[in-house]
Amino acid sequence: MTRKEKYQFVLDYFNLTAPNAETELLYNNPYQLLVAVILSAQCTDKRVNLTTPSIFEKFPGPLELSKASFEEVFSLIKSISYPNNKTKHLIGMAQMLQCTYNGNVPMTVDELVKLPGVGRKTANVITSVIDKQPNMAVDTHVYRVSKRIGLVPKTAKTPLAVEKYLIKNIPEALIFKAHHWLILHGRYICLARKPKCESCDLVTICTFFKDTTKR
Repeated sequence: MTRKEKYQFVLDYFNLTAPNAETELLYNNPYQLLVAVILSAQCTDKRVNLTTPSIFEKFPGPLELSKASFEEVFSLIKSISYPNNKTKHLIGMAQMLQCTYNGNVPMTVDELVKLPGVGRKTANVITSVIDKQPNMAVDTHVYRVSKRIGLVPKTAKTPLAVEKYLIKNIPEALIFKAHHWLILHGRYICLARKPKCESCDLVTICTFFKDTTKR
């Protein structure tokens, strides 16, 4: 099977089984999603979703968050990983939204990465989820799944290399969905330590499965 055929097989499978895949983070607007994604770094979506309601209640928008004290924000997110840094990032992000973008979340990667706490991965998430832009956020799940299945070559050793390869080979109209497909597959089936290959319908074309069953 060629890599092009493998991509088609995988995309057809996910299109059939998860046509409406979306983020598991709970949000009602771009500001809320940005807060949630910043908090989700090295933290589970489940934990973030338990934390954000109190944040959004106390700080319903960037204006309110920009005026918050460190202690006010920290007390709400102390159960999240790296609460010190994330508190600084959230307040700094809100202040920059107010000063530079009139309280609105920008919708380009180049603008978003200027915000405190926002890297390329976060910017790709925001633009693809909110605006359905053809940007691929490569987190640990996307990286692992795309490598294991064989969607990207072994020479792609960085998230950016994987991102570029996936974008090159996935139809533009499906990139924003493919991001969710790969994340959810990695979160529930293709686990890091004990992948559930027995429950996976992609084993027939999976490089990882083929290699491990040879041993």
